[in-house]
Amino acid sequence: MRFWGVRGSIACPGPDTARYGGNTSCVEVRCGERLLIFDAGTGLRPLGHALVSRGRPIDLDLFFSHTHFDHVVGLPFFAPCYDARSRMRFWAGHLKRGGGIETVLGKSMAAPLFPIPLNIFAAQIDFIDFAAGSSPIVPHPGLVLHTAPLNHPNGATGYRVEYRGKSVAYVTDTEHFAGRRDPNVMALIQNVDLMIYDSTYTDNEYLAHRSWGHSTWQEGVRLANAAQAGRLVIFHHDPDHNDEFMDKVGAEAEALRPGTVVAREGLVLKP
Repeated sequence: MRFWGVRGSIACPGPDTARYGGNTSCVEVRCGERLLIFDAGTGLRPLGHALVSRGRPIDLDLFFSHTHFDHVVGLPFFAPCYDARSRMRFWAGHLKRGGGIETVLGKSMAAPLFPIPLNIFAAQIDFIDFAAGSSPIVPHPGLVLHTAPLNHPNGATGYRVEYRGKSVAYVTDTEHFAGRRDPNVMALIQNVDLMIYDSTYTDNEYLAHRSWGHSTWQEGVRLANAAQAGRLVIFHHDPDHNDEFMDKVGAEAEALRPGTVVAREGLVLKP
């Protein structure tokens, strides 16, 4: 897997975030020849350029955790969408009652918010809505995704990818519950090889951000330990956390749970 965007809320490019990156959520996962993408934040744009530079037809599955702006704003700038040879499937598990992923993305690319409509895309795109927490998704033989609803305003979906005996959990934009563990999150991360977790705040910062829909890196450590998860990846960094701040988070997390890593743009990991 490769991280193309690791920030939450809003992109924050600049010299203070150069090492960890300023793009919003976008993670590439390779399962053999299959390409999975999680979220379409601003990190989707450079990923798209990397894909089209290879000159080959593109076939992929794009899974949305949810459709707040920071997780969808990169889609209109995703170059493969304008290539008629591209084949894509867009998946979302939180919109069964909200009109569906095609409708919501269409609204985000409609006047007066955006100058060109969704139907300008030349790629063949299938829009697939499901209920988070329902039956596992099997987009391709041998590749299974388990899902669960997350505690986030307007809803969100967490994912667990299983392929050839390896597993990765993508759990972002979720708020923990004080005094108890979220069973939905625990189901996704139990014994997982690689756990990507919403670590927007520190425990101290969280006190002023209750009900905002995000968690802390310390809670990620506690959950990973409780679930006997493998490597923890701290993700969805607050845009006000500069490189120096993230260095300190990384050092403290390593001391509490050796092997924990802070996600940065360009980071490549294997479960």
